[in-house]
Amino acid sequence: MPGELSPAGVLECAADERGRVRQAAGSRTAPALLAALARDPSLTVRAAVALNPAVSEEVERLLARDDDERVRALLARRIGGLAPTLPVREQELLANRTWQVLAALVHDESKRVRAAIAEAVKEMADVPRALILQLAADTEIEIAEPVVRLSPVLTEADLMGLLAGSPAQATAVAVARRPGLSGRVSDAVVASANSAAIRALLANPAAAIRETTLDSLIARAAEHLDWQEPLVRRPQLSPRAARALAGIVADQFLGLLAARSDLAPDTLAEIRRRLGPRLAGEAGHARLSAAVSAEQAMAEAEAMEREGQLDEATLLRALNRGEVERASAMLAVAAGVPLAVVEQAAVLRSAKGLVALVWKSGFSMRVASPVQTLLARLAPDTILLPAAAGNFPLTAEEMRWQLDFLLRSR
Repeated sequence: MPGELSPAGVLECAADERGRVRQAAGSRTAPALLAALARDPSLTVRAAVALNPAVSEEVERLLARDDDERVRALLARRIGGLAPTLPVREQELLANRTWQVLAALVHDESKRVRAAIAEAVKEMADVPRALILQLAADTEIEIAEPVVRLSPVLTEADLMGLLAGSPAQATAVAVARRPGLSGRVSDAVVASANSAAIRALLANPAAAIRETTLDSLIARAAEHLDWQEPLVRRPQLSPRAARALAGIVADQFLGLLAARSDLAPDTLAEIRRRLGPRLAGEAGHARLSAAVSAEQAMAEAEAMEREGQLDEATLLRALNRGEVERASAMLAVAAGVPLAVVEQAAVLRSAKGLVALVWKSGFSMRVASPVQTLLARLAPDTILLPAAAGNFPLTAEEMRWQLDFLLRSR
């Protein structure tokens, strides 16, 4: 083509790499020279071209096929962030060109490239819907999650589709964390039976949750300690919901409920009247529990094991009452390990170690969250959550390794 420079011509214009980088980044560099620089053997030079907003569509298409994923990722990030910064008239002119290039890159085999696009477009309202749906369905959750959680392009029907079947836990959690979630989608999150997603839903103050749905979750919260705090903190609790919570929440959340300032005076007075005996009983029980030695707790747990009474429900009751010694002993006996192993996992605050002990005990992930919360004092956002369908989030090999480590290090 007339006026086009060959790579040799480029080298004549700037023999050193630094000079070629300056030309590649220059806003006044001739289009033909930019096209040649886009084929430069230097990664740094091609990266500078990818970041240059003055390049033509032809050069963008060339860079979208670059052999190095870093160049393609830089191009995706620059294009994705370009449109919102332009005047409306220029946005319209560039729209087709921009989205066509991104539509090609969104199928890139490189996770880095797709992640760059997701990060750039996650909150944009004028992105083609097909592009957003492609990102939301990506098998790499770090790509899908920001789009699922934040994209204004996704409709209620899209979110329901993502929750249909057996979605990945992280996908369900991302949906549950979306601002302004409708009651219909909230119901679908609950129907997914994903405990981590339900907790995220309850912790989302902008999610609309139907009163009947909230009532059903409160009824199940006695067995889900990690739901109780977000339930107690839910905005606009109905008097019925507040009274129901008063009857089931663990002692560490009773004060939060009784201290709420948004409840009607008569409701608050009734809750406090009902809590009085329970608080006194819990305090006495806590003193009794604290007085139980490790030896006594192990003797109790071994007796329960012999009588066939050491099951998940019994362990959950101990966890909900805050009985650290008894819960630790039950876990040790059920797992067939010395109590020192459970105590070591708690001291190390090892979420993986405690989950491995739950697995070794033959219990399900249903008890793993309260075990981590009570025994290791881990914050809710740091605990290991169940995988899809409530399965363990670690492989059997990983859990065996954790158990071996705890046995060796005690």
